[in-house]
Amino acid sequence: IETEGLTKKYGTQTAVDHLSFSINEGEVFGFLGPNGAGKTTTLLMLLGLTEPTEGRARVLGVDPTREPIRVKRTIGYLAENMGFYSDLNARETLQFIADLNGLPRDVSAQRIEEALDVVGLGENGEKRVGAYSRGMRQRLGIAELLVKGPKVAFLDEPTLGLDPEATNRMIQLIESLNREKGMTVLLSSHMLHQVQQICHRVGIMIKG
Repeated sequence: IETEGLTKKYGTQTAVDHLSFSINEGEVFGFLGPNGAGKTTTLLMLLGLTEPTEGRARVLGVDPTREPIRVKRTIGYLAENMGFYSDLNARETLQFIADLNGLPRDVSAQRIEEALDVVGLGENGEKRVGAYSRGMRQRLGIAELLVKGPKVAFLDEPTLGLDPEATNRMIQLIESLNREKGMTVLLSSHMLHQVQQICHRVGIMIKG
C-alpha cells in the first residue's frame, strides 16, 4: 500500500492533508490517532469509496480511484460499524458474501464452516445476526474476510466498544489473519496499547 500527497477536503475543511506512507507486503501496520484525525477518510480513499482531492494511492499496484472494483476484489474491509442484514443468520450472511465474490458453492461451503470455527461462531451459525452482540458481529466481520480470502485487510477500529475478553479474542484473530493467512493488515485504532501488541510498525496521524 502506498500513498503520496494524499489529500481530502470537504469544502474548507481538510480531513487528510498531503499524507504519504507505505506498507510492506505481509506487514501489520498500525494506523494510530485520535478520533477525527482522518484515519477513516484515508481508508475510504484506499478502498475507492471516496475520491481524493489531491495526491494518489496504490493498493497492490492498483489506483483505487481509477479502478475501484479491481481493488475491492483483492481486499477485505472491516468497518467501524459493520452492516449486516439482521434477518439472516451467520451462515446465510457468509454465503451471501461468497456469492457476491463469485465463489463456487462447493468452495464456499467449506470456507464458511472453517471461518465460523476460527472465529468461534460455529455454535451460533443458525442464530439471526440481529440478535448478535457487538463482539459477535465483529467476529462475523472477520469471518467474512476469511471466506473472501483477500490479500489485504483494512480494519477500522475493530475493538471499539468490546469488553476485555472480546478485545483479546479480536486481537488474536487479527494476528492469525497475518500469521496463518499471510494477509497484509492496515489496522486503524486510537488504542496505543492494542496497536503495540500486534503491529510491526505504526504511523501516527494527527489533524490529517
